[in-house]
Amino acid sequence: MPDPGRPRVEGPRRVGGDGEPEVFVADEQNALAVDIPRWQALAERVLRDEGVRGLAELSVIFVSEAEITELNEDYMGKQGPTDVLAFPIDAADAEIVLHNQPPNRGPDRSPPDPGDMPLLLGDVVICPTVAARQAPEHAGTLDDELALLLVHGVLHVLGHDHHEPEAAAAMRARELALLEAHHWGGPAPAGFRQEHSE
Repeated sequence: MPDPGRPRVEGPRRVGGDGEPEVFVADEQNALAVDIPRWQALAERVLRDEGVRGLAELSVIFVSEAEITELNEDYMGKQGPTDVLAFPIDAADAEIVLHNQPPNRGPDRSPPDPGDMPLLLGDVVICPTVAARQAPEHAGTLDDELALLLVHGVLHVLGHDHHEPEAAAAMRARELALLEAHHWGGPAPAGFRQEHSE
């Protein structure tokens, strides 16, 4: 069984053409200060460890509680705010590139050329206000909570899920390994918890 703390460099790679993956971070809220370069670097390291190679783009957006409430209601059909939302964009094209299968794009559409444009991985939307409120009973600190939410969102964009118990356990293990490798640089602090009601 592979060590969840080691980078996953074996196996299929996500390829988006010539170039390097890029992470764009925007802070569209003003309730709490957000260290954009820090979260950008963490997202880039997670993408690398998850095997993302080539020209690919990921967006991370920090939003207000009102904005995430609206997104949660519009896209998830749930009332009220949430902490993080993930919106994969080129998931179908990523699978085509990964498995070298021809896409079913109709008679008038040519298959995607990964050398032409970046693979748009998706958007991770985080609400720092919700993160701050739940941090004491969850990850422990706002810093650890934001790191957990970012890693969680990136993994969702890359296809991880937690609807089934086995998948949830695998996703939590991967989150912890990535946080230990790239956020803490060692074991999780005492009191850190990943699980919370959704």
